[in-house]
Amino acid sequence: MSLPPVPAGPADGIELDLFLEALHRRWHYDFRSYSRASLVRRVDLARKRLGCATLSDLQGRVLRDDAVLPDVLDAMTVQVSELFRDPAYYLSLRRNVVPHLRTFPSLKVWVAGCADGEELYSLAILLREEGLLERTIFYATEINRRALARAEAGVYPIDRLPAFSQNYQRAGGTGTLADHYTAAYGRVAFDRGLRARTVFTEHSLATDQVFSEVHLVSCRNVLIYFDSPLQDRALGLFAEGLARGGFLGLGSHETLRFSSHAKAFAPFDEPCRIWRRVASLADAHA
Repeated sequence: MSLPPVPAGPADGIELDLFLEALHRRWHYDFRSYSRASLVRRVDLARKRLGCATLSDLQGRVLRDDAVLPDVLDAMTVQVSELFRDPAYYLSLRRNVVPHLRTFPSLKVWVAGCADGEELYSLAILLREEGLLERTIFYATEINRRALARAEAGVYPIDRLPAFSQNYQRAGGTGTLADHYTAAYGRVAFDRGLRARTVFTEHSLATDQVFSEVHLVSCRNVLIYFDSPLQDRALGLFAEGLARGGFLGLGSHETLRFSSHAKAFAPFDEPCRIWRRVASLADAHA
């Protein structure tokens, strides 16, 4: 029997604040600057999944039961994606960004908030087809360990294949998607070579720092779940991590136009949400 929603009341916001503080202080996962509307829905989903009557009950479970943390993170993080999501973005990368990436002797690509890995495999397939995969290191980062494990496995239900294949063709694929996976027992497994040069690691845009200089950051449909200060923090990390001349790709409803770091970038293909790193941080904030 499913639990009903908790009626809204004056204590609602207090309970949510206390739960987020408990999660941060006990486990160091900081959701306190995530978009409030999204948090309300996703914390309530965690409450229902764990059979808790109130957020206070859920807080108690988080503080005292180590085993519930993965379930809470699964509910509170969004893993909805698909291969070559928003094909125009990948088509622009292929046609407009790749010629510039070729000028670097080696490449580093950061897929921030990689979820279950669809964005990583999209980029790896694209760079393989453009002859750049063997000189590219990928950093696939995510705060959800279960999602990272799924990304590293690279296995998806076969019923997702028609949408994957259609997106691949619309994104300018030069062969067939079948060149990059094997199918069996109702699932598709992407070629291990696509992730052979990938570092899968936990990283929080809310609390962690830059870990390497990179040439492309692809962080799509992540910032929409942050409040404005946290969006600005994340964009500051991308500005700091990107080599001059490197590229930043965001989701279709995301922008850096109002960020304090906007001057570090120039629009490259703004309709497809791609910017280029052009200024030093000192110049950008002068």
